Amino acid sequence: MKRLFTSESVTEGHPDKLCDYISDSVLDAFLEKDPYSRVACETVAGKGQILVTGEITSKANINIEKIVRDTIKEVGFDNKETDIDYKTCDVILNISKQSPDIALGVDKSLEQKQGSKDESEGAGDQGMMFGFATDETEDYMPMPIYLAHKLARRLTEVRKEEIVKNLRPDGKVQVTVEYDKDIPKRVDTIVVSSQHKDFIDLNKLREDIIENVVKPVVPKELLDDNTKYYINPTGRFVIGGPLGDSGLTGRKIIVDTYGGYSRHGGGAFSGKDPTKVDRSAAYMARFIAKNIVANGFAKKCEIQLSYAIGVAKPISIYVDTFGTGTIPDSEIIKKISNTFKLTPRGIIESLDLRKPIYKKTTNYGHFGKKDLPWEKIIKIL
Repeated sequence: MKRLFTSESVTEGHPDKLCDYISDSVLDAFLEKDPYSRVACETVAGKGQILVTGEITSKANINIEKIVRDTIKEVGFDNKETDIDYKTCDVILNISKQSPDIALGVDKSLEQKQGSKDESEGAGDQGMMFGFATDETEDYMPMPIYLAHKLARRLTEVRKEEIVKNLRPDGKVQVTVEYDKDIPKRVDTIVVSSQHKDFIDLNKLREDIIENVVKPVVPKELLDDNTKYYINPTGRFVIGGPLGDSGLTGRKIIVDTYGGYSRHGGGAFSGKDPTKVDRSAAYMARFIAKNIVANGFAKKCEIQLSYAIGVAKPISIYVDTFGTGTIPDSEIIKKISNTFKLTPRGIIESLDLRKPIYKKTTNYGHFGKKDLPWEKIIKIL
């Protein structure tokens, strides 16, 4: 049976992604000076203004305003007429310390309060987190989001390297893949919308994006005469970034994960230190799912972990291999319990999450990047 599935990605100049990047840049700055910093930092972007708010408890003394301006400059926003200008925008800070009520559960888990000597930290919040992997791409990611991220990254590359002239930082990509019996067969539709400078030749822009963005990224065997291309379909995209649309940290959670191909627990990642299981347990769930597939126990795997605030051990572990498992799912759960450390401390130590690595995660997906610790492949016995 044939079916179509669509996923989207955005460039680092998308207003929501700009906010994610600022939040993760602030997080990295604190972790670099104090690896035990507690950070829950969110950013709001609007016309000529950036607001950074949240809770930060740290021994480090960081110039947050400088980080904000440097990050906006790095992305490429320097024009208040069409987006935002890193030199002149207002930067507002509204930062407090972590709630002592939350710290009670994070600093000392329920298990330790009950006499356990093993689990000193509890989860920073309740919630459920999903991880997913499939063997349909080399990165163990679903094909639609795999291609969408590659196209979005390439769109930024051709802008920064001026391979395609007159582009601005904001942009979005969407890819529709045709599946036949759960196997990706062809790309049905590609949508690319790129912010650009005024007074350009739109026909030339469309030709340049197909030649320099689409064709170098999408394998030619997936493209055919029936593949549809929509390049800047509105005809004009000059105003972008926070001037075109407000931005907010955590508003691109489907872009960050699996493009809608797998379920999502609902928690955002950016700006959160690893004691927040919204982030760290989602990374561990991906680590588990990828290794279940890479070790040949399934062709496709989804993992759910759930936690209670202040409790170290997960409340539940759920596995679904969608009928592709080579061993029963119950056996996979046993292997997970014997192989992976699933408490907040165990996750942080296993994946070495106190390092300032989070800016690398912000753009073009948190999964599928080979240099991230939750993407490594290990042997499961």
